Amino acid sequence: MNIPETYDYLIRARRDLWTALKAVPDEVLSRPVLDGPRFHCVKDLILHIPAVEDSWIHEDLLADSPIWESVAVMQGAEDGPFYAAFHLDALLDYWCQVEASTQDYLNRLTPTELAREVVVNGSKGEERFTVDGLLWHVLIHEMRHTAQIAVLLRQAGIKPPFLDLLNYLPVTQK
Repeated sequence: MNIPETYDYLIRARRDLWTALKAVPDEVLSRPVLDGPRFHCVKDLILHIPAVEDSWIHEDLLADSPIWESVAVMQGAEDGPFYAAFHLDALLDYWCQVEASTQDYLNRLTPTELAREVVVNGSKGEERFTVDGLLWHVLIHEMRHTAQIAVLLRQAGIKPPFLDLLNYLPVTQK
């Protein structure tokens, strides 16, 4: 699989996750179930996934303004335990905007762009990564957090959707 194919899988899995989330009572999505400074509830994770994608792609890869700056409900929002009061649809609308922008970027990917070096100033200082490596980071980041959301749903007594790649692969014929 390559990056666009993997992103296509994530889009299809998202639709199943979003459908499941829309059936979950808001109290469950907003309940503080995680300790820590950044994430307390499922909604915090629902916002974190597209915010990370938005940040890496717009700020780091494209050197552009992130989408959240143009989304009214996101004004003043931070990456932390602040989203319990947000309506799920507002979070998913933002995610849809990030997705559309990412798809546009991925449709323009070239081998030269994938090989391009990006300088990131992080906790370890200045680091260099390829666009390819950073895109894989974004994709895997989402997979890890959607698995976390699935576990939190299960702990709340709600059956999560079957999001394994196997569920989305085409079946080959003999």
